[in-house]
Amino acid sequence: MSNKAETLLERIRELQEQVEVELSKRRRAFRYKLENGRVVFDDEVRTQHRQLRVKLLRFLARTRPMVVLSAPVIYALIVPFAILDMFVTIYHAICFPVYGIPKVRRRDHIRIDRQHLAYLNGLQKLNCIYCGYCNGVIGYTREIAGRTEAYWCPIKHSDRINGPHDHYTGFVDYGDGERFQAGLAKSRQGLKDLE
Repeated sequence: MSNKAETLLERIRELQEQVEVELSKRRRAFRYKLENGRVVFDDEVRTQHRQLRVKLLRFLARTRPMVVLSAPVIYALIVPFAILDMFVTIYHAICFPVYGIPKVRRRDHIRIDRQHLAYLNGLQKLNCIYCGYCNGVIGYTREIAGRTEAYWCPIKHSDRINGPHDHYTGFVDYGDGERFQAGLAKSRQGLKDLE
């Protein structure tokens, strides 16, 4: 990878750290903290949240009928998401130790915590559980797939792709046959360094 690309990647990492600092400030502004992995709001904030909740019947009355009718289509996806989760987890458990790739922590990707927000009604909480799970499964799967690609075929594509995974920037350039073997070894070593 060129020095300019490495400099840009370092700048991206610095910006991501700055984003985390800003998010931490927002957490303080909304007056909550994490205790043993659980969110705890100040009592006053929790009371305010309860007052902001839109009751379920009122919420449903304001919902367009087509949105209600589309709900079974959305929720039917839970079956393929659960199957994907199961198969990816099995693949991950069997193959990653064989390849020497560090395991992906599932809990780093699947967060189901928004149902504890007092300003959400029951249906909104259910929706948040569903979205947290499904988007988490996608993130978990993406990281496992990204590490797999980094292990087996760390070659960039011939043309730009939208939203590549975090490992992609370290891949060997498309058509660079001279650097492929060294790039493959470097990519595999980079995976081991994740531990």
